[in-house]
Parts: sequence; C-alpha cells; structure tokens
Amino acid sequence: MWKKWKRLRTGEKVLFGIVIFLGFVVVQNFASLEWIGYHSPKPMYPILTHFDFSADGKKGSVLFRTHWCTECHRAIGNGTSSVLDLDGEGSRRSEKWIEAFLADPAKNYGAPTFDHGPTQDAAWVAKLPAQERHDLAVFLSELTADRGAPDAKMPPQGKSSFIDDMLRVWAPESWRIGFSDIRNKDEEQRNNGQ
Repeated sequence: MWKKWKRLRTGEKVLFGIVIFLGFVVVQNFASLEWIGYHSPKPMYPILTHFDFSADGKKGSVLFRTHWCTECHRAIGNGTSSVLDLDGEGSRRSEKWIEAFLADPAKNYGAPTFDHGPTQDAAWVAKLPAQERHDLAVFLSELTADRGAPDAKMPPQGKSSFIDDMLRVWAPESWRIGFSDIRNKDEEQRNNGQ
C-alpha cells in the first residue's frame, strides 16, 4: 500500500487529501446536525401542522403507521419524505377527495401515480377494507397547516415585506386591479375589533 502511495504524483496526493478532507467535513456536519436535531429542546424547524384527531382520525393514525405508509410518506414527524410529505394534507384536500384517492388513485388523481398504480408497491392501499380507507382519509384530512405555512391556503396574518416586494416586482398591473389583498381584510377586521 505504501509503495502505491509513493508512486502517486504530488498533485494526485493533494487531490486525494482534499477529497478525504471534504468527505470528513460532510460526515461531521451531517452528524452534528443529527445530534442537534435529537438533543435540542427546541425543534430545528417550526412545526406548522396541527391536528385534533377524532376517533376515526386516531384509528387512521394507527393504520398509517402499522400499514407501513411511513416507508414513503411523512406525517406528524413519523416516516420519511421520499415521496409526498402529508403534513398539512387536510389544508390541501378534502376528506372526500382523499378517500376517493385511496380507493382508486390514478382515476381520482387524473394521471398515473408514482407508487399507487395497479403494478406499484402501494397498490394494496386500494384493496384495504372501506372502513380502513375511511379512517386513513379522516386522519389525513385532520392534518391541517397553520395559516402562513407552506401547505396552508391562507397567507400569514399581517404585512410581509417579502410578499409585498414579490407582488411589487412580479405581479402584473391587471392583478392589482382585479384582485384585492386579503391581508388588508385581516387588518380591517383587527381595527374594527372583530
């Protein structure tokens, strides 16, 4: 081994050293972030999804974990984000839509799905008993996002210099004439004590 190292040119040794150093830095940073994430009393990222589960929603939560949905999806801190993160799904879709999707994903979605079609790994979801699909749909529909979260339908309350700058730079004049800023309505309601 040492003889092979001696045969390398100086530039190759330097390049090899740089690669080893960068690899060490990446591994160390990843390990540090993981340690901070697990040992910090404060979450690394704000949690903007909330839930208040009904009885069916609680059953759906258990089904979500026991039926291995967490192998691909993430919800309320469980699972992976290898495909769609389902936190805030209740702010994007209705319970009825989710239940129809679980029964026939490609038909309800309007296109072939990545992993829920007839020949994919998660095709078994459509074959679940109707009650289990219902419980899963209730669970997902009860995962709602706080106002201003990326998954929420409503922007954050109050003024945002970022949103104002983006509207000023990118929004066409026709938008300013045809649409009103709902944040102004929030401000009016606060001023009127509603």
